Amino acid sequence: MKKALVIVESPAKARTVSKCLGSGFIVESSIGHIRDLPSNASEIPARYKAKEWARLGVDVEDDFKPIYVIPRGKAAQVKKLKASLKQANELFLATDIDREGEAIAWHLVNVLKPKCSVKRMTFEEITESAILRAVKQTREIDSKLVDAQETRRILDRLYGYGVSPILWRKVMPKLSAGRVQSVATRLVVDRERARMRFVRAEYWGVEAELEGGKPPSKRTFTAKLVELAGKKIATGKDFDETTGCLKQESKAFVLEEQDAHGLTAGLASAEYTVADVAEKPFKRKPYPPFITSSLQQEAARKLRFSAHRTMGVAQKLYENGFITYMRTDSTQLSTQAVAAARKQAASLYGEEYIPQTPRVYTRKSKNAQEAHEAIRPAGESFRTPESLKGELDYDGFRLYELIWKRTVASQMKDASGLHTKALIHADTEERGLAVLSASGRVISFPGFLRAYVEGSDDPLAELADVESILPPLAKGQELDPAVVKPVQHSTQPPARYTEASLIKELEERGIGRPSTYATILQTIQARGYIWKNGTALVPKYVAFAVIQLLEKHFAELVNYDFTARMEEELDDIANGRSKPVPWLKGFYFGKTDVNSGTNSVARIGLEALIEKCDEGVDARAISSIVLGKTEDGEEVAVRVGRYGPYVQIGDSDKRANVPDDVFPDEFAVENAMEKIRESEEGDQVLGTDPETSKPVYLKKGRFGPYVQLGDAELNDRGKIKKGTKPKMASLWPSMSPDLVTLEDALMLLSFPRKLGSHPETGEPVTVQDGRYGPYVKSGKESRSLSGHEQLKTITFEQALDLLKQPKRVRSGTAAKIAELGNHPESEKAVLVKSGRYGPYVTDGEVNASLPKGGDPLKLTLDEAVNLLKAREQKMKEQGKKPRRKAKRNKTQ
Repeated sequence: MKKALVIVESPAKARTVSKCLGSGFIVESSIGHIRDLPSNASEIPARYKAKEWARLGVDVEDDFKPIYVIPRGKAAQVKKLKASLKQANELFLATDIDREGEAIAWHLVNVLKPKCSVKRMTFEEITESAILRAVKQTREIDSKLVDAQETRRILDRLYGYGVSPILWRKVMPKLSAGRVQSVATRLVVDRERARMRFVRAEYWGVEAELEGGKPPSKRTFTAKLVELAGKKIATGKDFDETTGCLKQESKAFVLEEQDAHGLTAGLASAEYTVADVAEKPFKRKPYPPFITSSLQQEAARKLRFSAHRTMGVAQKLYENGFITYMRTDSTQLSTQAVAAARKQAASLYGEEYIPQTPRVYTRKSKNAQEAHEAIRPAGESFRTPESLKGELDYDGFRLYELIWKRTVASQMKDASGLHTKALIHADTEERGLAVLSASGRVISFPGFLRAYVEGSDDPLAELADVESILPPLAKGQELDPAVVKPVQHSTQPPARYTEASLIKELEERGIGRPSTYATILQTIQARGYIWKNGTALVPKYVAFAVIQLLEKHFAELVNYDFTARMEEELDDIANGRSKPVPWLKGFYFGKTDVNSGTNSVARIGLEALIEKCDEGVDARAISSIVLGKTEDGEEVAVRVGRYGPYVQIGDSDKRANVPDDVFPDEFAVENAMEKIRESEEGDQVLGTDPETSKPVYLKKGRFGPYVQLGDAELNDRGKIKKGTKPKMASLWPSMSPDLVTLEDALMLLSFPRKLGSHPETGEPVTVQDGRYGPYVKSGKESRSLSGHEQLKTITFEQALDLLKQPKRVRSGTAAKIAELGNHPESEKAVLVKSGRYGPYVTDGEVNASLPKGGDPLKLTLDEAVNLLKAREQKMKEQGKKPRRKAKRNKTQ
């Protein structure tokens, strides 16, 4: 009897869904996407390889038709799904409810080609009631959502595969560019640039600890000097960040250190009187339930989770039926969820904490996803975190607790209280009237704060929800000074982005999609653009070089407003207001934007930008971050080289490597000069080579100490002239830099050393030091030596004997022992190799182990062929097939 086949994305989700359905269903997973654009040249079908656009995997000449392929790792899963489909009379596509899930469902239909009925099944939580309801309320695949997702995929391929190769050629290999990735990197770089321009300013203030009120309410509170003789006292916001001076429009008075100390003495004996007391009631509304971005931000602040970690934990919670779908921009809750939250808040905190009518949250977003529910605990009644302690791991428990608290608090009453501000006068006589200010707040009804208090992006800022209580104060009341003290302050540079604040910035600008932020943040760190210092995101110098190139040659692509506008245009495709092909043509080939009136502006396309950029990029200028000038007027710059950043004075050979974990805003000209001095001091002249008369140096490099013969010749661009790179050699592990002599250095530089010519091949036999240690080599054959000291003692005869020995295997690769000839039937070369489990014979398609005790050097071709035939027969009996390669027609 046939059953219904349900396909979800992940095995974990499949297991949970399967528990909710009866025996009439088969639940399988696609394990993500089963089809995608080619990831490398080997995946491009042969019929397309000659096309100019084949590398992109998108036919830009034919309406941007994508080449979809089944990745090698997914072939087995596709086969399994097809086999399951043969047993089914219905197909339910239960992939996620976002655009990507819709696209996966579409790809499944196109690959599996089902002959039975196909239904799109959607649900926001994996509970039995939700799953059974979804089975009854199916729909068609939404072609608009599919178009929107596929357009994004093609767009990102055109962008990444078009721009990234320019970065490889002009900056450094293995870099990448991306529509949102590059803009996110620019935000981090721009913030660091602001910190580099920042000039710190110092200013002083005065604080007084005053005693007020009457017993038992008498207590001490802090008041700060805000005005002196009618002039406002300067605070941090009055200073310009780039000059460290007062802003021109500011009329504040800067209190210097001497003034602060003098005032302190006068205020210590002054009489303090309350001049005014203002009380103002306040109310605080609860925060809306979590959406994807707010969950990532709050988990970063409260739990110290990265965005990637948050989404991974949330995915598990969703797939195991604990929370609703975690990729959403909607703050709405279902009627059942609202009722569950209100019921739980009432039972935990009391009926007085529940408003008469349920709260409804609406949200306008530039790039809102399809209307889903907010992230909340799953089910029609919420399980408390305590009840799940035995079912959830540590991360899962903490994230579930955060979601649960936020959801329950969202249906509770406002917090209310009283905000008090007091102005206090003190006559300093000589300096005039001093005005001090003190403020406090008292929460009279905590409301939702009983359940949840939101975190802050700024670690130095106090939570707005913390009480600061003043004693009862009345106008005209006299106060007693307990302590009066001068306080030194300094302005602070703009705070570096954290993952939480960068996500918030991207969302507020309408850039990218919240569901992709975790991947974006992971990518810019994995690519080496950003590193984390605690929670702060610090750009590396390679990020500066990449952004400089993009800003100069692809300015529109990293323009914040343009990128946000692109998101809106892509949303138009999802809403059916725009068509994919015309939009892609405009982006790639260019178009004319018609403005108001008769004016029109031609917009250059990506294709032309790439062609234009490749010709006009000054790689040296792009990869230089100017720090300033020396006293002699020479430019000091950090340059991004193929092997990492280094600092250089002008075009001279005065340079030094820059560590990867340097803070760009702290690396000024003075630091650069110190690095260069340290580098120069590290170079030691050991003597002169008697044969070439060149100096021999002992140097410090990024991979350790080494010796060098002579100096390089530089061209007018400061690069080493071809053929003039000096000979270098690393010190052996047993050598100490402090004890290395000229004789030691010349010995190290003598390698590779020729011992003679091989009697059979005529190839030179040499000994040398390499990446994996010392070895002997002749032609393509090489054998490792036992240690560095053997480099000095090995003889020609010993080297020949070593080369005759079977090659030892490294990293699981098989070494060739002997070549026996060609197979009489297939004409393939038959080799004896040394593998992980011992010697074996192979013709490239079938492998057969040698009998125990058999000598691989004495094996004949006939014996090898018999072993291969026996192995092939056994494979056939087991239902296995040899890895046969297509036989070429010799007449072609």
